[in-house]
Amino acid sequence: MAAVMWRRSVLVLAAVYFLVPLGASFWFTAYVPNKGFTLDAYGQLLTAEGFLPSLMMSLGLAVATIVVVLVLTLPAMLAVRLSAPRLKPAMEVICTLPLVVPPITFVAGISTVMSKSNDVLAPTPFWATLQAMQNGAFPFELVLAYAVLALPFVYRSLDAGFGAIDARTLVEAARNLGASWPHVMFRVIVPNLRSALASASFLTLALVLGEYTIARLRGYQPFSVWIVTISGSKAQLSVAVSVLSLILTWVLLLVVSTASGRKKKA
Repeated sequence: MAAVMWRRSVLVLAAVYFLVPLGASFWFTAYVPNKGFTLDAYGQLLTAEGFLPSLMMSLGLAVATIVVVLVLTLPAMLAVRLSAPRLKPAMEVICTLPLVVPPITFVAGISTVMSKSNDVLAPTPFWATLQAMQNGAFPFELVLAYAVLALPFVYRSLDAGFGAIDARTLVEAARNLGASWPHVMFRVIVPNLRSALASASFLTLALVLGEYTIARLRGYQPFSVWIVTISGSKAQLSVAVSVLSLILTWVLLLVVSTASGRKKKA
């Protein structure tokens, strides 16, 4: 009985901690003095200047970051587990290293490298590639930076997923039956890591949508920078966007978690 009451108390405190600020933010966007309750701030979203371009940029960056970080991490972790388990501690240190690097230091290093590269690569064919990476419509340099920042979260999610399955037995069984390595990866390993991949993807999505420092200092305007930019002149609109983005993230996470749970039961 005491354990049940303790769990309920923790859940109530957690609900208060998360829902009270969210409710206060919604009230700030919906109540206007001398006008009363109104949802005009939410109606202005689609027509707000820069809303859709910044949102599409952030979503595109998120998808590209998820693809890049999973393509880099998943095969490497599988190879370490199958062929070089002694390298796991070294890989863990490398993948969690971005947690101890302050974002301001990270972006300062990126700025230095990019400025030096412009001078060094100017006489070479690689200069055009470098300029394409800094395209304001879709800055691929942010994808690479976000992939580094997301690496610790992706590693932990995939490591938990690999810990729940016997990857070596699955791979050996598939290979003995004549399956190629691409078939093993996409038809054997990926389906068994569905929940871990979903967790890693959503953590990366949340990171990209909320990251501000690197994008702002590098001169780009994704969704997070746009929200801060309009907050000075349109405070209600910026808070309304934040509330909707938070609710959308929660809904997507709930949908994926529910779908993964049903597939496991099936």
